Amino acid sequence: MYNRYMELQFIKGIGPKKQKLLEQMGISSAEDLLLHYPRRYEDRTSLLKLGELADGQTGTVIAWVVKVEEQRPRAGLYLLKAAVKDETAMAVATWFNQPYMKAKLVAGARLLLTGKVRRQFGRLEILVQDMELLAQEEPAEEQGKILAVYPAAQGLQQKLFRQAIAQLLDGGRQAEEYHSAAFLQKYRLMGFNQALEEIHRPKDWASLEEARKRLIFDEFFFLQLSLVLLRKKDLHNKGLVHLSKGNLTESWLAGLPFSLTGAQKRVIEEIKEDMARPYAMARLVQGDVGSGKTAVAAWALLLAAENGFQGAMMAPTEILAQQHYDNFNSWFQPLGLKVGFFKGSMGQKEKRQLQEELAAGQIRIAVGTHALIQEKTVFQRLGLIVIDEQHRFGVRQRALLQEKGDHPDMLVMSATPIPRTLALTLYGDLDISLLDEMPPGRKPVKTICILEKAREKLNQLLRQELEQGHQAFVVCPLIEESEAMDLQNAQEIYQQLKKKLNPFPVGLLHGRQSAAEKEEIMAAFAAGALKALVSTTVIEVGVNVPQATVMVIENSERFGLAQLHQLRGRVGRGKLQAYCILVTNTSEPLALQRLKLMTETNDGFCLAEEDMLLRGPGEFFGTRQHGLPEFRLAKLPEDRQLLEMARAAALDLAGQDPELGRSEHLELNCLIKKKMAEMVNG
Repeated sequence: MYNRYMELQFIKGIGPKKQKLLEQMGISSAEDLLLHYPRRYEDRTSLLKLGELADGQTGTVIAWVVKVEEQRPRAGLYLLKAAVKDETAMAVATWFNQPYMKAKLVAGARLLLTGKVRRQFGRLEILVQDMELLAQEEPAEEQGKILAVYPAAQGLQQKLFRQAIAQLLDGGRQAEEYHSAAFLQKYRLMGFNQALEEIHRPKDWASLEEARKRLIFDEFFFLQLSLVLLRKKDLHNKGLVHLSKGNLTESWLAGLPFSLTGAQKRVIEEIKEDMARPYAMARLVQGDVGSGKTAVAAWALLLAAENGFQGAMMAPTEILAQQHYDNFNSWFQPLGLKVGFFKGSMGQKEKRQLQEELAAGQIRIAVGTHALIQEKTVFQRLGLIVIDEQHRFGVRQRALLQEKGDHPDMLVMSATPIPRTLALTLYGDLDISLLDEMPPGRKPVKTICILEKAREKLNQLLRQELEQGHQAFVVCPLIEESEAMDLQNAQEIYQQLKKKLNPFPVGLLHGRQSAAEKEEIMAAFAAGALKALVSTTVIEVGVNVPQATVMVIENSERFGLAQLHQLRGRVGRGKLQAYCILVTNTSEPLALQRLKLMTETNDGFCLAEEDMLLRGPGEFFGTRQHGLPEFRLAKLPEDRQLLEMARAAALDLAGQDPELGRSEHLELNCLIKKKMAEMVNG
């Protein structure tokens, strides 16, 4: 079919200039071009005539430009209107705020138009959503076809993609088939070469759907098989055995002022079984904020210490790491275990001393940020790694910390409940434990959505809570592009609250402060010296403040459900009634739907599913985070059934041929080795 390494400029119609444009799109070989899938399709089998268009429908027509005019009805609004015709009628095609289109719309130009139709008072208008400039005579190969429309950079026409890809498809050579005939039959999959043909030049919609199924399955399958084999590789490596002796774990449990929940006990048993086995544990603990993940991690670290090993806890920010350090220090010091705190802002002298104590084994538990994976941070005998907020670290960072020991056990934690489909995509190489039970005695946080005009009532609630000795968070959204505006907004709210809540002290936390300033402010709030805290740095509002009973979230429509739920979990940590106030002025239906869901449920997993449905996995955590793979065709959650099928197929194949050594798996073996290396290295 094609030489996958063929340079683009040797494909007919692509010279050096167009090659550069294609390379800027990430297309640098024949293989890249063939895997550049269409973004949509034009149904040339059922094109409508202008006279057949009905009011309110979205239709596609071919029409000729008669004349063009520009309109500026008001400031900020530019209309480009083209009178167009075919043999049945005339219409007006309208573009909003796209002045650059005018150059293409010369009289006599032949256009393929897709848009929303309006018929008013006998006048036909098409609000253009998509346009393609066509040749005056439709090529025979495009007549009556389902025609692919590709993502394209400026200067690259659809014709170039269609003709270049057609050359590759018609070239005579066949691409390698990664799956055996038995595998394809078992999962009812189209052959790879046929799938490539149908995805680019579908003969009908049913064939296109079968092609999409095969190619999406492969995207999921390659990822899942890579994750499964990474896990099997860990299991084949001889790991550390941690036996439960009880001298530290039992003493610690006996001294706790609270009892573990049933879910905590169940997860601890799962960890206990893992750590007793002679290979490295790789387990994810998922649970809402306040479900007791820190206590579970503490138990695991103590089990490692009982067996003479060191433990490490890595968190994404210094404030979260500080919180873990404070907890562990108060719990472990009475048991005779020294805890060290490693952070980026340490002075050289302090860093050197801590590194020496760690290397000598004097520090038994190391807590820190990325400072833990620095080259000069060396453990004497690392037995267990705990990683908090795992979605903020990549596979490579996990691997760097693992390399500090001899196949240490690994426990990763996430306070963001993650839908099963996304968990399989992100954490397919981990066993998963759920903390699905909250400690007894906690009252559900009451969540209320209010408009800006109710600000005075909100201030009254804040004052009432502070008068009762309680505390409050006020969180403002932070979007990188508009940090100055957001900071100004936070400062205005801070100044207002200082007056409204006087004499109660109010603090302000934002991204432009130094780490030392942030730490000082958070410490003052945690100690109760500040009664209200206005913050723009959402991710760093991670401190545990049991007296905090109010979480106010400004411009709440700018957050995802997962973020809102995490923030809500920062209050109601004790037995006091807590409130989450979502402030908004939006009228956007989707945003209001999300905020309404927040007021209806406190179930983090339910909200996580809805968040992914509404926002998609790429924005699930608010911004695209480390570890989420890019797919060319697959979409979650729409393709979740194919993900489940691919996961089952990967597990089955890895069970039958864990080394992928059979002759029918040689091509697959090469591909998977490449993907596994990419995952680990970055």
